[in-house]
Amino acid sequence: MLYHLYETQRSLMEPFSDLALAAAKVYNNPLSLAGQNPFAQRISASYDLMHRLAKDYEKPEFGIRSISENGVDVAILERVEITKPFCELRRFKRLTDDAATFAKIKDEPAVLIVAPLSGHYATLLRDTVKTMLKDHKVYITDWKNARLVPMSEGAFHLDDYVNYVQEFIRHVQSKYGNCHVMSVCQPTVPVLAAVSLMASRGELTPLSMTMMGGPIDARKSPTAVNNLAMNKSHSWFENNVIYRVPSSFPGAGRRVYPGFLQHTGFVAMNPSNHANSHYDYFKDLIKGDSSSAETHRKFYDEYNAVLDMDADYYLETIKVVFQDFSLVNGTWEVRAPNGKPELVRPADIKTTALLSVEGELDDISGSGQTKAVHDICSGVPKSQQVHFEAEGAGHYGIFSGRRWREYVYPVVKAFILSHHQKMPSEEATAPVVKAAPVAKKLAIAAPAPVKTARPASKKVANKRVAAKK
Repeated sequence: MLYHLYETQRSLMEPFSDLALAAAKVYNNPLSLAGQNPFAQRISASYDLMHRLAKDYEKPEFGIRSISENGVDVAILERVEITKPFCELRRFKRLTDDAATFAKIKDEPAVLIVAPLSGHYATLLRDTVKTMLKDHKVYITDWKNARLVPMSEGAFHLDDYVNYVQEFIRHVQSKYGNCHVMSVCQPTVPVLAAVSLMASRGELTPLSMTMMGGPIDARKSPTAVNNLAMNKSHSWFENNVIYRVPSSFPGAGRRVYPGFLQHTGFVAMNPSNHANSHYDYFKDLIKGDSSSAETHRKFYDEYNAVLDMDADYYLETIKVVFQDFSLVNGTWEVRAPNGKPELVRPADIKTTALLSVEGELDDISGSGQTKAVHDICSGVPKSQQVHFEAEGAGHYGIFSGRRWREYVYPVVKAFILSHHQKMPSEEATAPVVKAAPVAKKLAIAAPAPVKTARPASKKVANKRVAAKK
């Protein structure tokens, strides 16, 4: 019933949101009579803010049209290579007629980025993808909004997520011989399960795994997100956050954890910071600071766009990851497509190098939760394991923004390159270390600490906190 009430309210608010946008444009036009009002700029800003607070946010596009390679513009062709009921595998193919650039990119590592299925769309990793495209062939999982998936497609379970990842890995391997895998936040757990199962069966496993800010062991430094999942019973979640999709969508009748409830939870984590951010936007409009206003719009166009998750997948994730800790306890069984249950044994991974990345100020996945992957992947030689902690970075900062581009990405790039097309016996990387942000030239065998960037201003800090997922 709650979902139906929400959709009814949204439908009623939509025309008022459109009218507010039209009024904002009228008052912002100096050639109109309304635009000559001495308070026109303030009135326009008020209507603009009203429009943005009431509008419905659609799924954003990646919008990566080109990148620059050593001063050469390289076109990006985005295409779907595999379509599954609940996910698409997208490739960002680089195209150039410059011979030197083509020679460089054709032999670069292929990387499968597994995006989170935890409320936001995969476009949240737009900056991750764009940065990785400079030195890698990039694929990404683009999860579908469950309310758009017809009931005829069946339910979606955590086991299905793991099986999807295995299928995508095999697809990329079939093209390049092998690949590297990067998981951001929530997918660190199913990705580790997928690679573990492949190793247990004797399949070819990826050359490397990069795990960033994920709840491998949610018992360590539990955050507010972890505490909610651990302190509420499984039945509480099923009775309080699961609803059926209204009849106006293709997935009518499907049990889901609605996106609007997830968004409410995101905002509730830092309500004052979001309020300050919107007030700053209002003031920027009055001042005519179009650059700052556009930055606000781009962020909230992404942040406010959320998707529904299938109820079975969501409830199983809560139980497996945050209540039973099945992965670290060695009790997790995943049902293969043939119906056979298989025990997840990370210790069976032998030839896949391992990099874990954490943010010092991460309030989603606490300190040590991702690093715990090194303890359970005992079959990976210590010489092939690296841990990196990004100083001053929150959850969002380890995969997007300046800290991602300047501090984290050089580590990821060097790690992947050091394991690209090398036999396990030839690989030699650093042992697990706690490192500070790296300099421009980073030797993966010895990541030297450097000074941390100066703290940002209060206004920027507030916006950064609001940006955390």
